[in-house]
Amino acid sequence: MIPLTRIFLLLLLALQCGLIRAETVVDIPTRPGVTQRFLLLTPEQPVASIILFAGGSGGLQISPDGKLGGGRGNFLIRTRAQWAAQGFVVVALDAPSDRQSEPFLTGFRQTPEHVADIRAVIAWVRGQYALPVWLVGTSRGTQSAAYAATTLPRAEGPDGLVLTSTILTDNKSRSVPAMALDSLQIPTLVVHHRHDDCKVCKPEYLPDLMGKLHGAPRKDLILVEGGTPEGDPCEARAYHGFNGIEETVVAGASKWMLAAPR
Repeated sequence: MIPLTRIFLLLLLALQCGLIRAETVVDIPTRPGVTQRFLLLTPEQPVASIILFAGGSGGLQISPDGKLGGGRGNFLIRTRAQWAAQGFVVVALDAPSDRQSEPFLTGFRQTPEHVADIRAVIAWVRGQYALPVWLVGTSRGTQSAAYAATTLPRAEGPDGLVLTSTILTDNKSRSVPAMALDSLQIPTLVVHHRHDDCKVCKPEYLPDLMGKLHGAPRKDLILVEGGTPEGDPCEARAYHGFNGIEETVVAGASKWMLAAPR
């Protein structure tokens, strides 16, 4: 396992070496009376950009000075500096201003309002950096990323999609394979742990997901092994959250993304 203290040290080292600019807090308007907050990490020589969608409730509760009130241990959030070190502009998305209390994004991920917020963030990133924009989700965050990618018009949507620890079955909301995945015409990468034992993410359902990505110009499944599972099988320190193999997962996914057609 990579302790959070080590991850913070890696981020500090990257900042000191001038590889990554200081992490900043950004607020942008999205819907009438609503703003969207995110953490922004920018490498000195960015090659692409990624918008990260945490799992669970999705409520990071980012304070004005960048402190996190939730989600610190989430796979994508705890590895954000590693993604930036690979050359990505990193946007770590919080819940919007009108969802800053329980249940945060629960019950909101597949709504027009959530898509409107994501559309605004994609437009902002494109306007700032003129780079390809990828949506990267993990666990419940895959429902946000996939729903936005399948709903937004191509010109306003992402240039690529990465789904990690995807929600493959769900009797409470629409799973990712139940979405209009056949409409996707962007490179799509699926990353999953071979031994993920979360009941809504069982690897046995991956063929259903992959079979619906036939419109993607490039699609691949990266199945990983190893790590040190701890606690609830659906939480971020289990195989579900790639505990102990974070660097391998980030490096493998990054290599695939940077080689994808544009």
